[in-house]
Formats: sequence, C-alpha cells, structure tokens
Amino acid sequence: MNALKLISVLLDYPRDELWQHGDALMAACGDAGLPAARTTQLLEFIADLLARDPIEAQERWLSLFDRGRSMSLLLFEHIHGESRDRGQAMVDLMETYRANGFEIAVRELPDYLPLLLEYLSTRPDEEAREWLSHVAHILELLAARAAGRDGAYAPLFEMLVEYSGRPVELGPMRQRVAREVRDDTPAAIDAVWEEEAVRFTAEAPDRDCEPAPRRLPGAAMTVSR
Repeated sequence: MNALKLISVLLDYPRDELWQHGDALMAACGDAGLPAARTTQLLEFIADLLARDPIEAQERWLSLFDRGRSMSLLLFEHIHGESRDRGQAMVDLMETYRANGFEIAVRELPDYLPLLLEYLSTRPDEEAREWLSHVAHILELLAARAAGRDGAYAPLFEMLVEYSGRPVELGPMRQRVAREVRDDTPAAIDAVWEEEAVRFTAEAPDRDCEPAPRRLPGAAMTVSR
C-alpha cells in the first residue's frame, strides 16, 4: 500500500471495521516508502488509534473534522467557500475521476480529501505530487490547525505537504492560526445554527447521514476502475 492510500485510510472516519485490520495497517507502514521518522510517526498514530475504544476514536474524529468549517476535509470548502465556482469545480473533478476510470461508489463529495488521496494513489507518482502541490497551502493550514487542537492528526497533513515536494515550514502558518477565532466551540456552533436557515424538502434522505464507508486493507473495494 502506498503512502497516499494509507494516509487516506487514516484520515477518514474511523469505522468499527478498521480495528479488524489493525495488523494490515501496521504492516502497510513499512511499504509506504516514507522516511524512517515519518514511518515511526505513522506506527505511533495507528497504535494509539487502535488502543482507543472505537466510539472514543470516532468522537475524536468528529470533534476535529466535523465541528466548524476550518478543519473541513472538503478541500473546496477552503478554496471556494459557498461561491458558485465550487459547484463547477465539483463537476470538473468528477469528470477527471471518470476520465481515468475512477468511479465513486460511496456517498461522498469528490473533493473529500481521503477520497482524493485514494484517487491519487492510483495515478503516476509525478501526477499525484503535482496535484498535491496545488493544495499544499491548504494542507499546511490544516496541519497548523490540527497541531493546535488534536496534535495526533497533524503529522498526516505534514506528510502530504512533504509528498508534494514542498518543505514543511509551519511557523508562519501557526502564527496565523493563533490569531484565528475558533469555529468549533459550542458558542460558535450555536451562532452558525442561529444564522443559517433550515430548509425542508418533500423528500427525506433515503439513507442515514453517517460518513460514507471507505475501503480498508483486505476489505471490499469502494471504487471501481
């Protein structure tokens, strides 16, 4: 398993079945082609994750990535916000996936970082690095924010920055983050709920709203090529 696929799995919502593939995840670290220091960090991250109760690990993930927009794993959230350009960017990315035989078989937006990493893990290395270089500034920002909240996930973003060919120099980014008003506090979340209108439609979702399933080592594939 290459580094991008492994980081894709680790950044994704930690579903219960992940604990069934712990040995495969640990073994995959040795095949990821990362520097020894980063390999050690991955092993420590996985060991810490597997030592936690799944519910605890899932709550930690939700607290970090699903409360407020500043740590969103939807890349276009950081690039386009709520502008109309975001919709066209989604369409273009979907067309790129399909043109390269990557069909999404999960309920997930195409700019979801773990999904993008899974796609890039199927592409030539030079192409994958170029893609990541275009979003390296976002990955640096996420790394700096993660370091100030739950430091465990920060090295995963740093590894992606390094993979893009960009040196990890987070000093200026951490200074910027230190001046930010956090959007994941109860007060900030309540303010968002008060500001955003609730829209009801005639059709209810046909499936529940839990995060979409992802492919783990040894498990069934969630995409077809």
